[in-house]
Amino acid sequence: MEKRQLPNGTAVLVLGILSILTCCCWGIFGIALGIIALILAKKDMALYAESPELYTNYKNINTGRILAIIGIVLSSITLIATIYSKVIIGDEAMMKMQKEMLEQLQKSK
Repeated sequence: MEKRQLPNGTAVLVLGILSILTCCCWGIFGIALGIIALILAKKDMALYAESPELYTNYKNINTGRILAIIGIVLSSITLIATIYSKVIIGDEAMMKMQKEMLEQLQKSK
């Protein structure tokens, strides 16, 4: 039999990478992309488990799955930090802190 590639191998890898890259966007996009990657990876891992001799790109699935988990963790930390800064510190205090930092940077030049 001819070996084939798993159907979502490339998609899982790309989504895993994107989940890490978008973790700085308030965390929401990274979590969503990571969850989608994990769902696709689970389907392909089940397909591979049925007949491993038919498929070749299992490494892409495994790597994408690991990247998705890392992206979800980083995005969760970012989301928690964003919520914390909005709730505890507040918008006005954040704006004041940013303004003070900009003034200090301008004085140092």
